[in-house]
Amino acid sequence: MFSLNRSAFLNNPASISGSFPDKHRRILPTRVVVAGSSNRDKSNGSLLMATDESTATLKEMRDGYAEVVDPKSGVSGGVQDVYGEDTATEDQPVTPWSVSVASGYSLLRDPHHNKGLAFSEKERNSHYLRGLLPPTVISQELQVKKMLHNIRQYQVPLQKYMAMMDLQERNQKLFYKLLIDNVEELLPIVYTPTVGEACQKYGSIYSRPQGVFISLKDKGKVLEVLRNWPEKNIQVIVVTDGERILGLGDLGCHGMGIPVGKLSLYTALGGIRPSACLPVTIDVGTNNEKLLDDEFYIGLRQKRAIGQEYAELLHEFMTAVKQNYGERILIQFEDFANHNAFDLLEKYGTTHLVFNDDIQGTASVVLAGLISAMKFLGGSLADQRFLFLGAGEAGTGIAELIALEISKQTNMPLEETRKKIWLVDSKGLIVSSRLESLQHFKKPWAHEHEPVKELVDAVNV
Repeated sequence: MFSLNRSAFLNNPASISGSFPDKHRRILPTRVVVAGSSNRDKSNGSLLMATDESTATLKEMRDGYAEVVDPKSGVSGGVQDVYGEDTATEDQPVTPWSVSVASGYSLLRDPHHNKGLAFSEKERNSHYLRGLLPPTVISQELQVKKMLHNIRQYQVPLQKYMAMMDLQERNQKLFYKLLIDNVEELLPIVYTPTVGEACQKYGSIYSRPQGVFISLKDKGKVLEVLRNWPEKNIQVIVVTDGERILGLGDLGCHGMGIPVGKLSLYTALGGIRPSACLPVTIDVGTNNEKLLDDEFYIGLRQKRAIGQEYAELLHEFMTAVKQNYGERILIQFEDFANHNAFDLLEKYGTTHLVFNDDIQGTASVVLAGLISAMKFLGGSLADQRFLFLGAGEAGTGIAELIALEISKQTNMPLEETRKKIWLVDSKGLIVSSRLESLQHFKKPWAHEHEPVKELVDAVNV
């Protein structure tokens, strides 16, 4: 296969024509034709590119020359379909030029394009799949039926989770078709509650890389690490440091199951292209002694880094993400401990497109429910008083969004609308006399009142 400089190739196609034998040279007004290797032992085919104002068409002829006419995808919305996911089932012999020619055995190992027994007779011929698959051609619908039957044979939810993750790594189209068609049954398997057990046992069930692991060992090289990930047009990153995984506490590097599961739902339910999603785990150690003593633990075996060391690695990551993927990349912070979750939102909220599901996502759903309830009951949010049991990320996030909405509706100062909202934590009602001992994200909710220890008493107040 020839290696070409893309810019020179596009700007001056004629400059390369002299390097090929006459028998392989063709002169076309709007196309560039380049000779490819005829050695099938070295390559499945040559990957070539040309520019043209015609429609997106890919053509390949082996043992001679190959030609590619304008491989740009016509996908509307989102990022450009560089990996051919939107057109992989259409009649095109090869995948887009920017990755590689996927054919033969390598195609069956590519989860983006593998269709298993659903490859048609024509596709098996053009992709060099003859003999690599059984002769039967079955529909995707029958594949879904078979996979669902197989998954239902498992009695243990973790086994079902492992079967789904294995399918995702083999055949993404079938995985998402199965999940979308059976979302009520399989969502609790792919995500909560089963993903919690998967994270606890992640070291034991880990088999293939499903995202990017960035550890303290990578400090100073985070950009290089991100560039190792094969997909380049990333739109969404879900990142965790594993310190507060669901209600399970510090799971360190094993928290990777959360970003993987969350992004699977973004594709299945939100329609985001799989190649535009990147799960990331920031490994700064763990304070979980059980994991540190576990021979199957896959993360750093050290106590969790804090302070400047932690902040420097996170800042390098945030900077590298922007440098590698651009200004519009969405970074979702997932399952960070309270003290870091609020700090990260505050620090990067004005410089990056950031989002915290625990603080902001839950709040938006609750606020939507309250607004709908007010339409049914009459009145407004400003007429209500709110009492929360719990003052963590979700509780304070919901409270803040309610206060913002009341302020928007009434033009009252935010400080005044907050006084309509009270929170109870493990030590009782949050009041001003506790101000010095409160975490910073609880302080806006410390109102003037005598201390109240019990929830029932706070309700009566």
